Amino acid sequence: MLVNDSPEKQAVRDIADVSAVEVISTTAVHLLSAAAVKCGLADDPETQTDLDEARKLINALAGLVTASAADIGDQHARSLRDGLRSVQLAFREASSHPDPIGQGPGEKYTGPVN
Repeated sequence: MLVNDSPEKQAVRDIADVSAVEVISTTAVHLLSAAAVKCGLADDPETQTDLDEARKLINALAGLVTASAADIGDQHARSLRDGLRSVQLAFREASSHPDPIGQGPGEKYTGPVN
């Protein structure tokens, strides 16, 4: 970094070097991790479970994975789809009144998960 470069300029330059696949995958992993915590798959499920929040995160993750699958390639998309399916099932298990098959979080993008 040059002496005259501000941290903002350096950040812009750094993000310019990151591939779209990496940005999409990183974002998906953050959504997946947050959804897992909110579904109760963490150290303290009694205080961290929040299915309303989990639903939002899973919907966002499903939309991102579905929309980007063709662009990021099967190798990346397959692992993200597997993680998505896992949190969709965890959501269903954590819910006291599970949504009907095909109406759970993200299922309008992924199809029914059971």
